[in-house]
Amino acid sequence: MVFGNKLRQLRESQHLVLRKVAAELDIDTATMSKIERGDRFAKREHLPILSKIFSISEEELRTLWLADKVCEIIGEEKEGLQALKVAEAHIEYSLISTKAV
Repeated sequence: MVFGNKLRQLRESQHLVLRKVAAELDIDTATMSKIERGDRFAKREHLPILSKIFSISEEELRTLWLADKVCEIIGEEKEGLQALKVAEAHIEYSLISTKAV
């Protein structure tokens, strides 16, 4: 729920009401509230819009958004942390292989 907490913090620090942010995303206020609480995921296409609204880098938002998705998938798995380490090694290897080409 890192992503939702960050959105709420940004929104409140900029004194924006929930309905205004929701309107910019073309979603209802209840959905925006669920995103902030971590009960629902924002769509990938929302990230550039949120980046502009809150004057934050899209990369930072995408990182938090992806982190929440990873936690949703493996967070309660007994082997979750080990799986994350294996995935990290695989991704690093893939990045190195791609650069070598």
